[in-house]
Amino acid sequence: MVNQGEGVPATEAEWRDALTDDQYHVLREAGTERPFSSALLDVDEEGTFRCAGCGAVLFSTDEKYDSGTGWPSFWKPADEENVATKPDHGLLGTRTEVLCATCEGHLGHVFEDGPDPTGLRYCINGDALAFDPDEE
Repeated sequence: MVNQGEGVPATEAEWRDALTDDQYHVLREAGTERPFSSALLDVDEEGTFRCAGCGAVLFSTDEKYDSGTGWPSFWKPADEENVATKPDHGLLGTRTEVLCATCEGHLGHVFEDGPDPTGLRYCINGDALAFDPDEE
């Protein structure tokens, strides 16, 4: 992850240097990790999920839930200004892609089959996230 305050990489070479191969594949190439492969899937301690690319605050464990899909899932972003969406017209039909609003990294997709109160399921690749546990 890029350290906060360092700025966002400007070139693809800088991105390759800043990210692991798996992070690069997800964030910069709109890839998808294998379901149930993320160490962040079972995180249940209090904390914040940041963009692995730029460090922007994206989600919180307060909004995380077990969707059973194999990817970390959230019913809303922790900071809506840091999360962007756009239509994704692909082989699976039209879906809504979720992006980091700061570095434009691909995070995953959002679906309308989530729990109350939003009814949304932000299905996010763990490789796109870095977890910061709350300090007591």
